[in-house]
Amino acid sequence: MADVLTIQMYKRLRGRATQSGFTLDDVIQPGVENSEHSCTRSVGCVAGDAESYTVFMEFFDPLIELYHYDYQQSRMHRSDMNPENLKGGADLDGQYVLTCQVSAGRNVDDFSFPPHCSRGERRALEKLAVEAFNALDGEFKGTYHSLKNLSEEELQRLTTAGILTDNLISPLMLSSGMARDWPDARGVWHNDMKNFIVWVNKEDHLRFTSKQQGGNMNQVFTRYCSGLKKLEEIYHQKNHPFIWKDNLGYVSTCPSDLGTGLRASVHIRLKYVSKHKKFGEVLQRLRLEKIFTGSVDSSVESDVWDISNADRIGFSEVQLLQLVVDGIKLLINMDKYIEHGIPIDDLFPSQK
Repeated sequence: MADVLTIQMYKRLRGRATQSGFTLDDVIQPGVENSEHSCTRSVGCVAGDAESYTVFMEFFDPLIELYHYDYQQSRMHRSDMNPENLKGGADLDGQYVLTCQVSAGRNVDDFSFPPHCSRGERRALEKLAVEAFNALDGEFKGTYHSLKNLSEEELQRLTTAGILTDNLISPLMLSSGMARDWPDARGVWHNDMKNFIVWVNKEDHLRFTSKQQGGNMNQVFTRYCSGLKKLEEIYHQKNHPFIWKDNLGYVSTCPSDLGTGLRASVHIRLKYVSKHKKFGEVLQRLRLEKIFTGSVDSSVESDVWDISNADRIGFSEVQLLQLVVDGIKLLINMDKYIEHGIPIDDLFPSQK
């Protein structure tokens, strides 16, 4: 936000607003309140509705191109949610890969986004979501939990199961207005197997997550595609489709999640290659990014990393999954080479 917004641009745009009343001041509020938040790469702004990306195009277009490497606004976004097009991914080495997860957000047409929606809109969105969840069956039959009705024991049980997190409200949610009236009309749904989860009215109207233990990313992605498609069809039948624009893909609250909005990640134990001086460069070449999660066993040295795709837009869902699957296999090979004292120079990848 700070790299794109100039005083002259602010003066030109500050008097504009979307039809629902979202202004430039509302757009940039997260960056204004968190101006010293430099430890992570952050966009510092949000959209209050789909129209925000048009009304404030002069601001959003260069910001999107700056944040999403190698992306141009003239490029039409591509979507591919056919798991059969993914090569491999069913047999990631379980000695290294602990869990696999695929997640993405979606917003519903005719409603303002969480930073700007009214309490009435939020409650209508929750009602619509519950109706959609109740229409699911088979492996997607499940239970919806309204946050305001949860007891402490239920909160703890869902947190232990990995469905809720300890910190439900992020700094972005506070500074952008997403957390207004919390926890009214917020909730989480999960299927009976607890491996397909949908958040309601958090950063986006809906956030879908498919996950499981072990290294079968193909299975996780297949469930993700199947569950999301089923719910997308239900919303379409109710005349409230998920918002899509040809150049932006699925339209999200945060510009960082445009396009597929998809984050495919694995928790992986990388004891050796993670200490290599070029670990960061290897990930960059593979178009991956890392988060250190700690050690699963404090008695042994076993660094565990969350490795995921760095891109969201400019690639299809299958292409992003392929980058993760191929990259994880290479990282595992590198780790094995180093463990056995074999040079890894020949394994260094070219830029993807």
